[in-house]
Amino acid sequence: MARAHGAAQWIEPPWTPDSTAPQPSPTMRTEFTLDAEAHGGIERARLYATAHGLYAMHLNGRRVSRQLFTPGWTSYHQRLPYQTFDVTDRLEAGRNALGAVLGDGWYRGYIGFGPSRNVYGARLALLAQLRVTYADGTTRTVATGPGWRATRDGPIRRSDIYLGETYDARRERDGWSTPGYAGAGGWQPVRPADHAKDGLVAPADPPVRRIQTLEPVRIFETPDGTTVADLGQNMVGWVRLKAEGAPGTTVTLRHAEVLDQEGNLYTKNLRSAAQTDTLILGDEPITYEPHFTFHGFRYVAVEGYPGELTKDDLEGVVLHSDMGPTGHFESSSPLVNRLQHNIVWGQKGNFLDVPTDCPQRDERLGWTGDAQVFAETATFNMGVAGFFTKWLRDLAADQYESGSIPWVVPDVLEEANGDKRGGAAGWADAGVIVPWVLYRRYGDTRILRRQYDSMSDWVAFAREQARKGGNTYVWNTGWHFGDWLAYSTDRPDYPGATTSKDLVATAYFARSAHLMAKSARVLGKKEDAERYERLFEHVRRAFQQEFVTPRGRVTSDTQTAYVLALAFDLLPEAQRDKAVRRLADDVRGFHLTTGFLGTPDLTHVLTRHGETDLAYDLLMRTDYPSWLYPVTKGATTMWERWDGIKPDGSFQDPSMNSFNHYAYGAVGDWLYGTVAGLQPAAPGYERIRIAPRPGDTLTRARAFYESIRGRIGSSWQRTDGERFRLTVEIPPNTRATVRLPGALSADAVAESGQPLREAEGLSNIEPADSSLTLDAGAGRYVFSYPADGLAPMPKTRAPDTLNAGSKVAALLADPDARAALREHLPELMRSPWLSQVMAFSLRRAVRMVPLSVPKERLRAVEEALQER
Repeated sequence: MARAHGAAQWIEPPWTPDSTAPQPSPTMRTEFTLDAEAHGGIERARLYATAHGLYAMHLNGRRVSRQLFTPGWTSYHQRLPYQTFDVTDRLEAGRNALGAVLGDGWYRGYIGFGPSRNVYGARLALLAQLRVTYADGTTRTVATGPGWRATRDGPIRRSDIYLGETYDARRERDGWSTPGYAGAGGWQPVRPADHAKDGLVAPADPPVRRIQTLEPVRIFETPDGTTVADLGQNMVGWVRLKAEGAPGTTVTLRHAEVLDQEGNLYTKNLRSAAQTDTLILGDEPITYEPHFTFHGFRYVAVEGYPGELTKDDLEGVVLHSDMGPTGHFESSSPLVNRLQHNIVWGQKGNFLDVPTDCPQRDERLGWTGDAQVFAETATFNMGVAGFFTKWLRDLAADQYESGSIPWVVPDVLEEANGDKRGGAAGWADAGVIVPWVLYRRYGDTRILRRQYDSMSDWVAFAREQARKGGNTYVWNTGWHFGDWLAYSTDRPDYPGATTSKDLVATAYFARSAHLMAKSARVLGKKEDAERYERLFEHVRRAFQQEFVTPRGRVTSDTQTAYVLALAFDLLPEAQRDKAVRRLADDVRGFHLTTGFLGTPDLTHVLTRHGETDLAYDLLMRTDYPSWLYPVTKGATTMWERWDGIKPDGSFQDPSMNSFNHYAYGAVGDWLYGTVAGLQPAAPGYERIRIAPRPGDTLTRARAFYESIRGRIGSSWQRTDGERFRLTVEIPPNTRATVRLPGALSADAVAESGQPLREAEGLSNIEPADSSLTLDAGAGRYVFSYPADGLAPMPKTRAPDTLNAGSKVAALLADPDARAALREHLPELMRSPWLSQVMAFSLRRAVRMVPLSVPKERLRAVEEALQER
């Protein structure tokens, strides 16, 4: 890495920018000559680049890469990624030109609360080096330094993440990155800068890219007379617009997630984030899209457009870190299928270089608590190993000397205000929990080894805070978010669900100590493991003494209090049943009342303690508060609040009301791991457990996961004849323990039509808790047996009228439609992209996934649906 930038100097634009407002994007360039023929031609060429701010490199008239928002957002003062581009086929013998456009980005633009500007610095800068290797082994280096020139007279007049972009096409400089360019533009020699290079690192995470496009589902006029395009999906990215008109014509694009009660664009919840792009037309027709900004939106208001706006003139470009989809879940419920769709799109929108809380208002920060509660679900939906690895490195880099972990990573709150805002239980515990989740999912001990010091420093901080409170193991000091956004009410018979922050902090103290013991064991640190095991037991006993009564009541008496105590194994065995009964009675008597920290484990705890049907009841509720309530309100992503839009159609407090906020999507882990039953029995799925738990509200569920060892699948359904069928897919070089729920006798079970005991690949068939368990080797198995041991089959409603215009969520929930999809569109049914298109019509879905689906096969599905 040092060699990569050894000859390069940091360079800055020579002018002094106005640091109080967004500035025009600087453009930089240089020219050079390659004597390729004299050296036998060009063997290879690598371009290395990074910036203070954002950059886009150009070579010989073309952008060098599809990567966006490079170099990304990190703890810039300690870790600055550089990117490497293969540009061998972009170079020419003779004259060449290399250039870059810079943007404010997170480095200099508005960010954080307030928000603030110039958090990391007030001046943009570029560091780049091109290394050319000739066929004869000699090399040529072209690097930033003297000889480069810069101008601020380009078309990007401002580009801010919160505010949006202003682009003046009249200022375009055609050919500016081609050799021989001599156009106008006020080019000046750059200013060398003495910035450090010792923090340069190769990126560990996937780059941000254009992932897909969305065409408008309608273009309409709002009651206030505004032309609005509806993309049909709350998304993150920008609009690609085609326009042609008189030079100087101004077209404005304003972005919003929802419409208000009158049907107009609703932007109050954006706070100070304008989310507005402005295009000024030039002499030629233009296809415009922004450069250094992104928006969270479903609706875009188009004002000043010359002529009539049609669907052919506009499309939404979806951006996020290029993590491939890895998992899919579906069921017999169209609403639950839509929930899965919303969970995935919430992840897509908020995993843009860092795991942000929301992508639309003036915040968009890497909140640690949100990432912590969602990590399990995130690993099912997408390949997030590199994404989280990079973020955890920044977490360690921004961790305070005391061991406290910031509220947000990267820690712009301290950078902007000098405040060390950290140490919140459940939030900072991300520093321990997320590495453990990654190890369990991917089986890679390097993440534990790399983060171990950071993890242990956090637990040491928690212990020190407990000591300061006068009790060595009860954490009752400091500021905590607690069970954020738990249910609150003015009702005298149910005065909210506030859980003691001391209880929450102590519970998470125990949780992190316990995971530290496990991590130390994995890494062979025996003494550390024993020390952390003792610490966990001390905190566990202190929790019981402080927060648990002799009759088994947990203080605060909230659902979250019982969930944390049970999920983190903090109760004596004799008192667990009492705690479960109190939790279940509260859920039955009211509803779920949990917030950010209680919700992720609520259904897990109910299931583990014999209340699976109650967990299913919570899942299937459609009234507020519930997971499906937003779905009934038309949500296409997860909401920050259970009632972002209230039952009467009014909105929650606009100061904190995001409609793309993934934390409550943590229920996805229960859908995969309990409803479908996909669980790792050993790190990295070296051994697998497939143990679905059918409920009394679904007739079928299916999930598959592209693990590091191959595809794992579990699909179950109950037929009208009261039989249960479980189809299992186990990848090579693994083994699985399979639980056949409700199977009362091995003699009654068939596998692929053969008696169970005669089937190949199966062993250790044993009865277990009104079920059978068995070991299975790699392969595909189809188990079928009477469902006598299961609860009565839920009633099925009359089938809807379905066609290719129906939502995929509904098609997947219908047996006949699903059979037609399996027959005619098998590649769609096997694609993990399927979770991302369940809220779209089938016609729209097949255009969105990266598959080649012949039109005749789509027509075959339509014909099959007409015949049903």
